[in-house]
Amino acid sequence: MTKDVIALTPKMPDTWALLAGLYAGGPGAGVSAASEGAVLRLCAPDGRPLVSVEAPLLVQVPGEAERLLGRDVPVPFWWTEARASGAVPGAERLAGSVCGRLALLLGGTTWPEPAAGTEVVDVAAGTAGGDAASGTAGTSGTSGTAGTGSADVAEGAGVAAALAPDDGQPVVDVLTDSTSVVLADRPVLALTTWLSEVLRGTSESGRALHIVTPAHVRLSAPARATLLQVPNRWVVQDPAQGYYDGLSGAVLRWRDGTFAPVPGPDGTVPVAEAFGRTSPSPDRQLVVAFRTTLPAHEDVVLGEALETAWRGLTGSAPAGWGTAEPVNLPWSTRQLTELARDRAPEPTHLLVTGHPGRPALAWIRVTRTTAGVEQDVTLTLGYGEDEAPPLEAIAPLAETLVVEHGLTTMLASVRRASRDLTTAPVLQAPPVPVAFTLGAHDVRGIGLTHARRPPVGVRPVALGPASEPALHYPLGDGSDAGALVELQRLAAHLRAGAPGAGTET
Repeated sequence: MTKDVIALTPKMPDTWALLAGLYAGGPGAGVSAASEGAVLRLCAPDGRPLVSVEAPLLVQVPGEAERLLGRDVPVPFWWTEARASGAVPGAERLAGSVCGRLALLLGGTTWPEPAAGTEVVDVAAGTAGGDAASGTAGTSGTSGTAGTGSADVAEGAGVAAALAPDDGQPVVDVLTDSTSVVLADRPVLALTTWLSEVLRGTSESGRALHIVTPAHVRLSAPARATLLQVPNRWVVQDPAQGYYDGLSGAVLRWRDGTFAPVPGPDGTVPVAEAFGRTSPSPDRQLVVAFRTTLPAHEDVVLGEALETAWRGLTGSAPAGWGTAEPVNLPWSTRQLTELARDRAPEPTHLLVTGHPGRPALAWIRVTRTTAGVEQDVTLTLGYGEDEAPPLEAIAPLAETLVVEHGLTTMLASVRRASRDLTTAPVLQAPPVPVAFTLGAHDVRGIGLTHARRPPVGVRPVALGPASEPALHYPLGDGSDAGALVELQRLAAHLRAGAPGAGTET
């Protein structure tokens, strides 16, 4: 199923190197550009895209190749990604030849290694060095793992795999009136620039994005957060049951141009057996989600609250930031702020990663509102079986964010999940809340007397100035799922005291 090939090179692919790579398509192939020149496409004579090649990305953050590809590549290096259409026999070999030529000219390697080639793959003529199209879209490809190409997906699900026209969107494998279907087989499905462009394109066209993978593929944390958004879906192939949703387990079938749940005889949607074949992970993740609000001043600096949280929980600053995966830029609150300012008043979505020794990822949404500049942050850190999440640091962190960074709310939780922060298509336990913090502004709106007397066992701790305190509610150590009920009761109590909620009886 693999249709992605990546060149990892110590030197920048310049114009001549890219031309040499693109000439792998032979004299019949054409070239078009999309995304303001950030994506080049090799096209068939009729204009339909065969392979999309992203602009080379300079990665300066250590550990990103290891995190996403299982490769130890010293930084800095250039990441050049090519994706072949699964609907055309030979297109995958063409992507491999494009990246193989770059690696040959510039040094470095390709992922996956068996994909590399340098021959001319004349897809339009059906020849490559005499027999270019000997590979078919239904082969397992170059991943080295058993997979299914688009032809097999089409046969098994009744999907008519066909090339989409060159309409300015990235290459997808199946396009219907309601859904864009992408076939993927890589160790970690990440929120790459290409995937971000596909999401943007499908959203603008009113379609859903369904990504189909084998069961061994895992999602990065940002990709998981994206595919949780309706109507997008992670579709997992299972030899026994066909297809199921990798995040909910619902059995799926292809019908009317999309993957949809299949109700059983009793009207409920069955859960795939493969989804439940798991045991609780010995690893844990600490998830800290918070919002801050800062005045919309010219000298405002974004990212400082996240850096404070990162230092408080790991002992060091973040390693890098970017707008997609791999995260490529060294950490800089100044550059982050400049990007958000340039994009205002539109929201800005950013990813942040840590050093290889401590798995940590965060995503930030920066929004300009009537209240000021809001930063919604979700920071996730991974811990092994013999490592303890630093729960004792949560309360001091909450107070620092209240006093120095305009904290609005913060929820800290612990869940049983992989230390490497990836998600497998199996059932996972929900996160268990550890603590909730309510900022001074909302405490004032609810009323201090009401807010400090919740119907839960633990009383809140006042943070910040005594004249206008925030409140921190300890809820446990993450080991008792009963804390979920306590959080629900707390939330209901606070909502009842909010302005416009009416009077309690």
